[in-house]
Amino acid sequence: MNDLIIREAIPDDAAMLLNVLKQIGGESEFLTMDEKGVDISVEDEALALAAIYESPNNTLMLALVDDKIVGTASIYGDSHYRVFHIGELGISILSDYQGYGIGKFLMDAVIEWAVESKVIKRLELTVQKRNEKAVQLYLRKGFIIEGEKLRGARLKSGEYIEVLFMGRMID
Repeated sequence: MNDLIIREAIPDDAAMLLNVLKQIGGESEFLTMDEKGVDISVEDEALALAAIYESPNNTLMLALVDDKIVGTASIYGDSHYRVFHIGELGISILSDYQGYGIGKFLMDAVIEWAVESKVIKRLELTVQKRNEKAVQLYLRKGFIIEGEKLRGARLKSGEYIEVLFMGRMID
């Protein structure tokens, strides 16, 4: 694999990002997103990326190889005071680029961002229990399993599967 670059998303990334998210959604049953991707126009996505970039409790990091987006990691924070300090983490990587440690680099980048934000004091995520590689990565990065949701997701086959709630304190 060529050089990997991790950086924050900017409005100019909107079109490529939407295409990559659609591809990832079609490749993986580990995500809530499916092959429809994100149902938003390129213009609206560019505005959303600008808002995320300026936000004190939101970020979207991109993993790029040869100027192509191959993965994303986001922290979504709510605007309400009582939960402003909580960031919901999400990571997705194109299937052809899985197994190269990109998830680890994205995790490191968003955790570093959360620490430097001085705003985020808790990261949380949900992950399918059967996604053992992701669960192990999150555990190595300091997350703990806080609970389990029965029938937390459904596969294309109709089978219901368990989802884990995980969290990590930032301080």
